[in-house]
Amino acid sequence: MSENNLIETKDLSVGFPVGGQIFNKSVLKAVNKVSLDIPLGSFFGVVGESGSGKTTFGRALLNAVPITGGAAHYDDGEAKYDLGKLAGPDLKDYRRRAQLIFQDPYAALSPRMTVRDIIAEPLEVMKLCKTREEVDERVREIAAMCRLNLEHLRRFPHAFSGGQRQRISIARALVSKPRFVVADESVAALDVSIQADILNLLKSLQKDLGLTYLFISHDLSVVAHTCDHVAVMYLGQIMESAPTRQLFAAPRHPYTKVLFSAIPSLDPDDRGKAQRLEGEIPSPTNRPSGCQFHTRCPFATDLCKREEPTLESCEQGHSVACHRWRELAD
Repeated sequence: MSENNLIETKDLSVGFPVGGQIFNKSVLKAVNKVSLDIPLGSFFGVVGESGSGKTTFGRALLNAVPITGGAAHYDDGEAKYDLGKLAGPDLKDYRRRAQLIFQDPYAALSPRMTVRDIIAEPLEVMKLCKTREEVDERVREIAAMCRLNLEHLRRFPHAFSGGQRQRISIARALVSKPRFVVADESVAALDVSIQADILNLLKSLQKDLGLTYLFISHDLSVVAHTCDHVAVMYLGQIMESAPTRQLFAAPRHPYTKVLFSAIPSLDPDDRGKAQRLEGEIPSPTNRPSGCQFHTRCPFATDLCKREEPTLESCEQGHSVACHRWRELAD
């Protein structure tokens, strides 16, 4: 692994068996041959339609779902792990180093536990503190960083708004001092003004704690505001990957261009410029041949239908999986 990368994946795949035990047995490939590097200390975004495999990819990196193909490696300078072979003490240690911020702040918190107990639970389960005093000290420390005061720690989740609940969820995820955090649509359920507050909090915590984020989102405007690098997924594969400014300034893949055209604009003259995708995203159990996007791409040729494109570099740090990206860029 490169010393600049926290996580590297090579042809990472995640499949789930579907159908009966004897008849119609097949495999649903939610993630299919993804090769990606997540730099240490980055705010790495993953975008795509529902069903594109974003959440499954994030859970595979957390070892929450089994990796069925390829490889994924973690190296934070203190510990190195092959994520496909974690077990026993190594898995327990990785659970401390990699955490998840859930999407729904209302469903993620137990209504029967106080905020103090919710935040302290990872410390107690992982046995990271020897005494209750150490637990309380760590809870107060991370609560203050997440803009929660001592009075909040005595209350139950029902007493808080959505933004406050999400700050509690963030505090719980960070109390074990992780290095890698997966934020799965962590602001999607919040009002726009609250989204900005939570995103600014995440950026501040990244700077203070040296965190690396994998930020999963549908909202491209949010990704543009927060992420350093963005990967675009479709049907479990990476279509395009580039630094955020470079990707938004000059997208190369037709799918990326369609996604960007759908970003709402306040300019009345820009209305009606959104490109429409015909048809539905194909089933992961019955993948099309060749390029996965060819069934919906207006520029598809016979070559696209026959051969699957590889993810190739078009600029420094910018990769695209498309047979025709050069001529479409002209």
